[in-house]
Amino acid sequence: MTDASHGSAPPSRAAWFATTRWSLVVRVQHGSAASAQAALEQLCRTYWYPLYAFVRRLGQSPQDAEDSVQGFFAAFLAGNYLKSADPARGRFRSFLLMALKRFLANEWDKARARKRGGAHRPMAWDGLTAEQRYALEPGERFTPDQLYERRWALTLLETVLARLEQEQLRAGRGELFASLKEFLTSPGRGTPYAGIAARLKVSESAVKVALHRLRKRYRELLEAEIADTVSAPEEIAEERRYLLAVLSR
Repeated sequence: MTDASHGSAPPSRAAWFATTRWSLVVRVQHGSAASAQAALEQLCRTYWYPLYAFVRRLGQSPQDAEDSVQGFFAAFLAGNYLKSADPARGRFRSFLLMALKRFLANEWDKARARKRGGAHRPMAWDGLTAEQRYALEPGERFTPDQLYERRWALTLLETVLARLEQEQLRAGRGELFASLKEFLTSPGRGTPYAGIAARLKVSESAVKVALHRLRKRYRELLEAEIADTVSAPEEIAEERRYLLAVLSR
């Protein structure tokens, strides 16, 4: 997907679908060793925790859940679950969850024998361990499938915010972004323009304009990120509505 963060015009919808998550899958299948490893790591970083939360909610222990997800991505790298990857079948998140379910049903013993990835080096995850994050999840309120989708939605929003923050930092607007980012995901919340303007030593109108532009860019990045997870442009709006519905549960 073309990155519009360097001043170029936003990509067309047609262009988005040239480099979707599905294309990452193709790189894992057919790319060079370095390209395949990089693509796998990108997939892992995005979906590791949602899949881990799903397996934990099924009842596996923290160690077994970690083994399951690590073994699953090792199988991905080996190509075992990519042969059936077909963008025409719909959303990548649904394909990935179904592939994990098949893995858990059919290849658990084989994965254990590989000892958490075998010859493939373990992936590096974020600062919080998966179990520390899981401990913060809301009780038994969500089924395994619902928890997976909730974490997918939240991870997608976190990715969008992180991209927008990097854009603003490169443009020298880091302090402004830090002051306004909490309002990007809370559109119904009253914004204390006067206080922010005084702190940043700018006018209230400047703050309003900046927030309007940030919200517009946030929506653009969100739509582009959603485009990475569906198989056709017309599914973007539907997936955005579904994302909001998942988060409102």
